[in-house]
Amino acid sequence: MTVPGRRSSTFIRLLRSGFTDPSAAARLLDTDALAAVRHDPVLLDALGATADPDLALRGLVRLAEAQPDGELPGLLDTLVSAKPLRDRLLGVLGASEALGDHLARHPRDWLGLVTYEAADLHPGLPEFERGLADAHDPVALRVAYRRCLLSIAARDVCGTIDVAQTAAELADLATATLRAALRIASAAAPEDAAQCRLAVIAMGKCGGNELNYVSDVDVIFVGEAANGGTDEGKGIQAATRLASHLMRICSETTVEGTIWPVDANLRPEGRNGPLVRTLASHLAYYQRWAKTWEFQALLKARAVAGDAALGAEYVDAITPLVWQAAERENFVADVQKMRRRVVDNIPAAQVDRELKLGPGGLRDVEFAVQLLQLVHGRSDATLHSGTTLDALHALAAGGYVGRADAAQLHDAYRFLRAMEHRIQLYRLRRTHLVPEDEHDLRRLGRSMGLRTEPVAELNKAWRRHASVVRRLHEKLFYRPLLDAVAQLTPGETRLSPRAAGQRLEALGYADPASALRHLEALTSGVTRKAAIQRTLLPVMLGWFADSADPDAGLLNFRKVSDALGKTPWYLRLLRDEGAAAENLARVLSAGRLAPDLLMRAPEAVALLGDPEGLAPRTYEALRQEVLAAVGRAENPETAVAAARGVRRRELFRTAAADIIGSYGTEDSPAEEDHGALVDRVGGAVSDLTAATIAGALRAAVQSHYGDTLPTRFAVIGVGRFGGHELGYGSDADVLFVHEPREGVDEQEAAKAAQTVIAEMRRLLQLPTADPPLLIDADLRPEGRSGPLVRTLASYAAYYRRWSLTWESQALLRAEPVAGEEELGRRFIELIDPLRYPAEGLGDDAVREIRRLKARMESERLPRGADPTLHTKLGRGGLSDVEWTVQLIQMRHAWAEPGLRTTRTREALAAAHAAGLIPADEAQILDEAWVLATRVRNAVMLVRGRAGDTFPSEARELAAVGRYLGYAEGTVGELLDDYRRITRRARAVVEELFYGG
Repeated sequence: MTVPGRRSSTFIRLLRSGFTDPSAAARLLDTDALAAVRHDPVLLDALGATADPDLALRGLVRLAEAQPDGELPGLLDTLVSAKPLRDRLLGVLGASEALGDHLARHPRDWLGLVTYEAADLHPGLPEFERGLADAHDPVALRVAYRRCLLSIAARDVCGTIDVAQTAAELADLATATLRAALRIASAAAPEDAAQCRLAVIAMGKCGGNELNYVSDVDVIFVGEAANGGTDEGKGIQAATRLASHLMRICSETTVEGTIWPVDANLRPEGRNGPLVRTLASHLAYYQRWAKTWEFQALLKARAVAGDAALGAEYVDAITPLVWQAAERENFVADVQKMRRRVVDNIPAAQVDRELKLGPGGLRDVEFAVQLLQLVHGRSDATLHSGTTLDALHALAAGGYVGRADAAQLHDAYRFLRAMEHRIQLYRLRRTHLVPEDEHDLRRLGRSMGLRTEPVAELNKAWRRHASVVRRLHEKLFYRPLLDAVAQLTPGETRLSPRAAGQRLEALGYADPASALRHLEALTSGVTRKAAIQRTLLPVMLGWFADSADPDAGLLNFRKVSDALGKTPWYLRLLRDEGAAAENLARVLSAGRLAPDLLMRAPEAVALLGDPEGLAPRTYEALRQEVLAAVGRAENPETAVAAARGVRRRELFRTAAADIIGSYGTEDSPAEEDHGALVDRVGGAVSDLTAATIAGALRAAVQSHYGDTLPTRFAVIGVGRFGGHELGYGSDADVLFVHEPREGVDEQEAAKAAQTVIAEMRRLLQLPTADPPLLIDADLRPEGRSGPLVRTLASYAAYYRRWSLTWESQALLRAEPVAGEEELGRRFIELIDPLRYPAEGLGDDAVREIRRLKARMESERLPRGADPTLHTKLGRGGLSDVEWTVQLIQMRHAWAEPGLRTTRTREALAAAHAAGLIPADEAQILDEAWVLATRVRNAVMLVRGRAGDTFPSEARELAAVGRYLGYAEGTVGELLDDYRRITRRARAVVEELFYGG
């Protein structure tokens, strides 16, 4: 009978020892199996020192109850008298439920924590091969494997071996297991074993001697006919059967669980390729067909089982190929794909818990180290290690990574790997996710030595190390470039110019020598400017490298810095405003237009650091600023120069926002609503054009007539201008209308209107560094043959008597943009009956529009242009969609008010809402129109001049692709997607516009 006072004191002691359920623990201690030691303070203290005392006690009770007759006293005596063994046994039971289950099934295996019983039976064999030597069938192999795993885990959780040694021992155990499995497979099919030579090559973490507790073991199989036999086919078939049997032995699940899956998908052609190849076949594939990532994977290749000579031949043959990978033509593009693939493969719900693939995770370290190895290992054999920490140490010793950075990354990697090990050890399941359950986090924290507040301390340490990895992942690759060109203190290690050039070349810089000169100009010296640049440039070099033209980004950054480097706020902005530096890097490397605009007014950099700086300004705000600047000017030339200065700045604002919205940044991913991006650009450029024209009109009137023009005057935007759909390179299509003031002769009024128009055009086309603004009035009545400006009455007379259908169609997107508002409103009232005819269009008018469209398609497409890629006149392009929408408007807008809009996308949505277009067809047309518009905008951003087709130059085409969201090296996909989307749109146009 238990004394109540004693029960109370035991409860308190259990609570203090770390048990979360003292009552349950007390009941377990009262079981008959632990009767002899239940009150021993040594046992309680030892249990309390484990990661999970409750789990350890449950496992101990199960182990004690499972002991064979007569062996329980030996276990209990060990628990209270043999500290090293007690700590190993209880440490495993408190950290791994799965190994506790194993001990309950095999209750004598705890003795293996003392010594290996097989040591004397198999002298001379490596440790784990001794442990597996007596396993002659798959089930026995699984049991022996778990027994060996138990030994590794016990030394791991007790700190006898560190995380790197644990990973190396797990790889050694995997090696021994592969050898044992091949031995069993060969014994089951001796005739196959006699016919072939088979070598097993470990890849991935096993090949790198850094395996996890639970992980696929990646392998490649190499086979030959035995004894140089001539029947190679039979030899490979026999080797394939042996390899398949080996994989089944390791991968099949029984009551003893699975050892681990053997994954051979890293072989040539992956799962579609033969499981076993000859050495010659392997080499032929790698020399002709292999991708860059395959050579990166081969960096860890290690012969581990089977024919040792054949395995050594394989490793010797592929090693030179690995260290030539950085010289491959597509090296940079392939590397960038791999970086993006890592992030893209993470489910959104798991990204914050991913130890391996998440930001600041293990893969960041491994990827950066491997990339540096591939770049610099070409000329430095000391970097040829498949083990991450060994390679990192070699990189630091060689000066490719700063010693302090290497030390921080070393510590972070070890911490993250230790977390990964302990997470997997609990249930021996393959996972890289940090648990969410509080109890699991507590056990995990305690297993890492965090005992005061294990959950809080674990989260804090994890986030700190992940932050270090995120920072150093970028800094590792770029910082030594600066050390190569900056003035260093004596004794500091630095990259040689050759090594720095190699690294820049690997990053995608086409002219490493020029890039080094730019870096030297930016960072040399002891000035504050140079010091800040040395801080900024490591990460900026990475952002430039993510673009299609890193050289242009770096050159443009140097130009901006030369212009603003002595301005105190400039470098402070980039250093202190997190988004400003990345925004600037994206803008400077995305093409010519935005950098050209910025070079003419470098102070516009300030827009990139203001959270609201990239938001488009309203038309009224722009108009007021322009008119105020014009009013202060001394002459019309100065006035319009001021207006054009506002336009230049606002074009930069719009282009920068467009680029950043399309590319995205670390803190703000790329905008997925491409239609919203297009609408924002079209609206901003159209408003800006209207404000600039309003300013030019005010300047022209002031220079010739003072405050009052003899005639009322209005500018009507038509085409894409009136539709608020202007692109960066669009002309401003307009109509001019005037109305003489009371008492003014019509001829005098007409002359005044003509004078103002001529002066506006002259002022807007004065040669300056600002982008030109061309005014096009060719859509006026009678086209170029008609008068440039008419009175409102003249327009009414013309439209009443002579107007053609195409002219009514052109008026669909007419909207006042400048001048007398009341006159503009009356002009719109005049044309509404023409563009929205009562009862719609007649059949003759519909046929005329169709004939005109067909003629335009056959005559206006430029000679030699690919009709599937011309954004304006090509198949399914802008013209196809706009004419289809406009035909619907002219036929139905009289009855559907929603169609009375100048905007194409609004009209298309209204047509769907009115039941005039099915939803899927409206979506197809909208997608094609948005894509074609984005391509035109991208071409202007990239080339700095307008174009309706995709660029032919490779870098420009790649830059267009990046703007559109396509990764480096996927230009073919871009063109295929464009053709597919516009082909679908053309099919809809054939049905809706041409009537099937």
